[in-house]
Amino acid sequence: MANTETALKECLSSIDGATAAALVDYTSGMALGTLGGGKDLNLEVAAAGNTDVVRSKLRTMELLGLKEEIEDILITLNSQYHLIRLLKGRGGNGLFLYLVLDAARANLAMARHQLRRIENELEV
Repeated sequence: MANTETALKECLSSIDGATAAALVDYTSGMALGTLGGGKDLNLEVAAAGNTDVVRSKLRTMELLGLKEEIEDILITLNSQYHLIRLLKGRGGNGLFLYLVLDAARANLAMARHQLRRIENELEV
């Protein structure tokens, strides 16, 4: 089982094109751990903003009466992919992994696969 720091390091080292990662509590909007980013990407701001995205989607699903679970949310920019993976099981309720990928270097299908594997190994 991996702790938060180990899981975030695994995101950046094992996922091609990954430039930043965070574990976020969407009940509070706080990042529980961050790695990468830099002056062009403030992960604390991204955590709070993506919390709004997750809450909005969950609220919309409730209004629509959808009984499905969100696996992940993908936001595509010109040069980046932003992947939000809601955690399930082992205390992951209310948490998501946030991953930023360089679109020119990333394989989105492989990134999703690796993020799912990292989620399964994460001990929250």
